[in-house]
Amino acid sequence: MDPEPSEAGIVLSWGCLTDRGLRRERNEDSFLAADPLFAVADGMGGHEAGETASGICVRTLAKVDLQPDAGRAAAASDLQEALEQADGLIRQATGSRAGTTVSGVALVAEQGHPYWLVFNIGDSRTYALRAGEFSQLTVDHSEVQELVDGGQLTAAAAAIHPRRHVLTRALGAGERASADFQLIPAHAGDRILVCSDGLSGELAAADLQQILARVTDPQEAAEALVRAALHAGGSDNVTAVVVDAGTGPRAAEPAPVRISSADET
Repeated sequence: MDPEPSEAGIVLSWGCLTDRGLRRERNEDSFLAADPLFAVADGMGGHEAGETASGICVRTLAKVDLQPDAGRAAAASDLQEALEQADGLIRQATGSRAGTTVSGVALVAEQGHPYWLVFNIGDSRTYALRAGEFSQLTVDHSEVQELVDGGQLTAAAAAIHPRRHVLTRALGAGERASADFQLIPAHAGDRILVCSDGLSGELAAADLQQILARVTDPQEAAEALVRAALHAGGSDNVTAVVVDAGTGPRAAEPAPVRISSADET
C-alpha cells in the first residue's frame, strides 16, 4: 500500500493477507488496515459464528475516528468504547454463541511526538522489529500464559501445551473484557506485525523475525509470512498485517481502508 501521512512526520505503508489455512473449512479471521489503525481479529464459535464475531469487531473499529491531536488517553478511550460496542453487538448477533480475539496498533500523537498505541484481547498478537531487535508487544490472555507468568510453565512448554488455546479474555464471550493498552515511542524504521495465532502458533519468533528482516516490501512480507505458516502445517486460519513507519512526502489522496471480513463474502 502506498504511503499515507500520519502523526508527527511518520508516514505509514502496509501490507496484509489472510488465508483459511489447510485444515479449516472456513476463515474466521478478519483484519482492518485503515491508517492510523490496524487490527486482526480471530473469531471463535464455528458454524459461521466465528467469522460473524471477528467481522463485527473490525467493522466497529473501522468507525473509530482517531483525531490527530487526540493523544493517547483519548485514543485508548475511543478504542475501548468501540470494543465494548463490538462485544455487545457480537452477543446480540450470535446469541452469545461466539467470540473473537483482537490485537492491533494505532499511531497517535502524545505531546507532539508519535507513539504506537498497542491493544489486545485474547491471543492474537502484535510484534515490533526495530533496529534488528524483535519483540512481542502484547501478552496473551490465556490459561497457559498465566502459568508462564506464575513461573509454573516455560515459554517453550506453553507453545505445545494442550490447553494453549484456552482464553481468559475474548470479545462476545464470557465476562465483559477490557483491552490491555501500551504506549511505545514510534520511530522511522519501525516494522509492526499484527497477526492471529494461526501465524504465531505455526512459526517461532525467530522465523517471524527472519522473514520480517529479509523481505523489505510490507505486502510481500505479509505474503511470505502466510506462505511460511501454510508450509509449516497451516493448521489454523492465518492472518498477517505488516506496518512500516517511514518518512516521506504527503500522499495526494488518502489510501483506501482495507477490511477483510469473511462474513460479508
